[in-house]
Amino acid sequence: MSNSDYKKPLPALEGLTQEFYGFCREGELRFQRCASCQAWRHVPREMCAQCGSMDWSWEASSGRGKLFTWTVAARPLHAAFADDAPYAPAVVELDEGVRLVTEIVNCKPVDLEIDAPVEVIFDAVTPEITLPKFRRTGL
Repeated sequence: MSNSDYKKPLPALEGLTQEFYGFCREGELRFQRCASCQAWRHVPREMCAQCGSMDWSWEASSGRGKLFTWTVAARPLHAAFADDAPYAPAVVELDEGVRLVTEIVNCKPVDLEIDAPVEVIFDAVTPEITLPKFRRTGL
């Protein structure tokens, strides 16, 4: 797929965001973890919000979690999402405690449930960008 084939908005690949999506491109979900207090964090940033430490590393996530919340978009705000409506932007809470805005791929919005178990899958939408998405498990 070329960049021109994918019409939806894409993340800017710069700074720590570029590193996050680089791991996704390799099929790995990684989040920052503070070396001082061990707190996990997302979105990527230089300083720990818990203890103020600048010492951290990228750590592998289990890729498992639960559906924290979602909303149903019946009328898309961006034309590129028109064919997907109705769709449900979702927030997943990973086992590590971080939350990620994403898409649940194998479930209609009407079938979503709070705390439903999910696991990560990776969708290579362009040669440069692979998005972490989630599917329900235990169905």
